[in-house]
Amino acid sequence: MTFDAIGIAGSGLTAHRTWLDALSDNIANVNTAVAPGDDAFRQRFIAVQSAGDGGGVRVAGAVWGGPEGRLVHEPNNPLADADGYVRYPDIDLGEQMSHLILAQRGYQANAAVVDRAKTTYEAALQIGRR
Repeated sequence: MTFDAIGIAGSGLTAHRTWLDALSDNIANVNTAVAPGDDAFRQRFIAVQSAGDGGGVRVAGAVWGGPEGRLVHEPNNPLADADGYVRYPDIDLGEQMSHLILAQRGYQANAAVVDRAKTTYEAALQIGRR
């Protein structure tokens, strides 16, 4: 039972770490401008599904946002076209920060489960030694 808890929480740690990586990449590129004819940075979403073995989850892959982005009028930007437009990713920074907090809390919760299961296992070993 203890090892099941560690395995399940470990899979959660992996999923949340992958989500944190994607979110940090999205946040780092929220202000990445490109020429209007180019594709904008595409935000990444992480798809997670049941591991199917009775417990835990696994990262099924990434889902990418659209390359359209949003056009912004910045005639002084060196990437601007003849009409003064540049393309930015269509990423909501507030939404990304909210997801970042959720992913961080999920990671912390799974880490706490691993720590408590380890403590329980160590206590069980001590009982056997007495």
